[in-house]
Amino acid sequence: MRFKLRLTLIVLRFVVRLVLDSNTALSALIWQGVPGQLIKAARRGEIELFSSTPLLAELYGVITRDKFTKNLELRGLNAQVLFAGYASLVHTVEPAHISPTITRDPSDDAVLACALAARADFIISGDAHLLDLKQFQSIPTLTATQALSTLGIANS
Repeated sequence: MRFKLRLTLIVLRFVVRLVLDSNTALSALIWQGVPGQLIKAARRGEIELFSSTPLLAELYGVITRDKFTKNLELRGLNAQVLFAGYASLVHTVEPAHISPTITRDPSDDAVLACALAARADFIISGDAHLLDLKQFQSIPTLTATQALSTLGIANS
């Protein structure tokens, strides 16, 4: 009796998990540019974006300010629609409980709590307080430009 040996190759795809701070997400949505490339990469399934209710609430509060909504309307865009698109793109996590970390701007701790809960590979920010931290519990903090370079995402 002959036995056939069947070899099945399983390829696991590692998708990088990112948390964008609110200003980076805002910049990506309104002005696109370099941060916008991260949104495009998430839409293509190249990366996964994570957020939390506190971060989404902060983003909504900022993107719906008059100075942004008026500018968006002039370009035929709607703040609520942009926000809804982002909210549906990200995976929402319950923030981890962390000790106060960024004493100069305690609201930045919401980004760290989200990144920890999401088991993020990187925190993406332009905020000096977060960038000065360099990493939080082994999660590096990068600018959007550094993230594109590190992840090999084309800036188109």
